[in-house]
Amino acid sequence: MDKIDRKILALLQKDATTPVAEIGRKVGLSTTPCWRRIQKMEEDGIIKARVAVLDPVKINAGVTVFVSVRTNEHNEAWMRKFAAVVEDFTEVVEFYRMSGEVDYLLRVVVPDIGAYDSFYKKLISKIALTDVSSSFAMGQIKYTTALPLEFAIVTDDDK
Repeated sequence: MDKIDRKILALLQKDATTPVAEIGRKVGLSTTPCWRRIQKMEEDGIIKARVAVLDPVKINAGVTVFVSVRTNEHNEAWMRKFAAVVEDFTEVVEFYRMSGEVDYLLRVVVPDIGAYDSFYKKLISKIALTDVSSSFAMGQIKYTTALPLEFAIVTDDDK
C-alpha cells in the first residue's frame, strides 16, 4: 500500500459511489490504473464491501442499546453457540468478545424500549447468560464507518 492507495481508500470511505474517473483525477491517476488499484484492494480483502449507510431514525431503528453480557461459560463450544444465537438477531449490528469484567458486548438497534424488551426475552430464551446489562444511548456524538488510514502498513517508497 502506498500514498495513492490510502488516498483512494479515504475517498471511497467518504463516498463509495464516487466515479472511478473522479477518484483517479483526485489522486493523480487515469481511470484504468485507478480501477486496477481498487480491484487489487478488493481482491486482497482491504476493501471488504461497498455499502449504503442508512439513517436509523428514518427506517425506525433509532434506539441504540449497548448490551454487556457476562457468562460463567468460558469454552469454545459455548462461545460458538452464543455467536450462532446472536447471528440470527438482525437487531444486533455489532458483536464483540471483550477483555475485563464484561465477556461480550453487543450493539443493538431497535425502534423503542418495547422492541428491546422483546429482543431481550428472545435472547435469554435461546441461551443461558450469567448477567446482562443494557445501556441506552441518549444521543450520538460521533459516528463514522471510516477507519483511520494513518496506521496502514506502507511500502518503502511511502516512508
